Amino acid sequence: MAAGGSTPGTPGTPRVLRAMNDRAVLDLLVAHGPLTRTRIGELTGLSKPTTSQLLGRLEAAGLVHTTGSLSGRPGPNALLYEIDPGAGHVAALSADPTGITALVADITGTVLGTERVEADAIADDVRHRTAQLVAEAVDGALRQAGLGHDDLRAAVIGTPGAIDPHTGQLRYAPHLPGWHSRTLRDDLAAVLGTPVDIENDVNLAAVAEQYEGAAQDHDNYVLTWLDEGVGAAIVLGGTLLRGATGGAGEIGYMPLPGAPLVRRGSQENRDGGGDGGFESLVSAYVVRELGGPGGTLADVMADDGTLGEVARRIATGIAAVVAVVDPELVVLSGSVAQAGGDKLRARVEEELTGLALPRPEIRISELNGDPILTGALRSALTQARDQVFDTA
Repeated sequence: MAAGGSTPGTPGTPRVLRAMNDRAVLDLLVAHGPLTRTRIGELTGLSKPTTSQLLGRLEAAGLVHTTGSLSGRPGPNALLYEIDPGAGHVAALSADPTGITALVADITGTVLGTERVEADAIADDVRHRTAQLVAEAVDGALRQAGLGHDDLRAAVIGTPGAIDPHTGQLRYAPHLPGWHSRTLRDDLAAVLGTPVDIENDVNLAAVAEQYEGAAQDHDNYVLTWLDEGVGAAIVLGGTLLRGATGGAGEIGYMPLPGAPLVRRGSQENRDGGGDGGFESLVSAYVVRELGGPGGTLADVMADDGTLGEVARRIATGIAAVVAVVDPELVVLSGSVAQAGGDKLRARVEEELTGLALPRPEIRISELNGDPILTGALRSALTQARDQVFDTA
């Protein structure tokens, strides 16, 4: 028994307080980059001796190292400390109907390798080797990074649909038949050598917006994904709303005026914009068709009349969501939103007037690159840091 009758590791013990201080400093270094001992003390309120002991402890554990010094001030140059990037690595993946993209990054978030494996999700030779395709993508990224499976601390995969927490099966994604095995997570963990999280792709896009995109200053927002598939991520109080079966935000199925009703539990023809619901009004496939054969999304959005029709359809769907969850902000993302840009945003905002009593702000995503991969990377880094930075 420790002094005072507490056991090691319980709240208030020196061990726990040290671990809390360690984590606070590590999080500061992640957020700010290299810092001097003095600056760390200023930001944390820790004394110089405590800060020195802490940094020595973290350096011995391989979590931080010095990276030069800060000159240009009176007295000796001050050493700069930063997170040791080799303290851990993660894999982030995005799966879609035509293939799998993987990247590997170090614990600071620096991407070290990427790989794309092309594979038609509904091909007979693909359905039963999903885990092998995932491994192929990750292995390619690891080779570029000069790493192996043992270096990975976490892996997150973004895919259409959502994992049902009760059954472990992927739902709402009939166009990815190879991903519906009840043992998929175990199969993926076996081939990658690390636990794997399978997350809804639109939810991950919302995570990306919260970290470095249009939703950084909001805890209550909806991301509306307008692409070949249509969906939404609903964030309330800073937390993703998932629903009882993981299906919260599957607004592609949502019945709307002018759209056929979806009366089955799945959509079998996503290539044609879905069988009904909101997706059959605003998917990228349907929007392109509004411009005639061979038209592109850019062509469609260049026509003011067609742009107005697309905005009206989008606003009708958003109004239904807004009436239920009353978000502060709606972020429009995906290829349709990107093609329409600020003109589309303004027209959607105009159309939304009168359709919904709450009046959320409308923004277009300005993230560079693939927001799904960005969200998967952020989620994987959060998991890995919780492991690696835990010094208790």
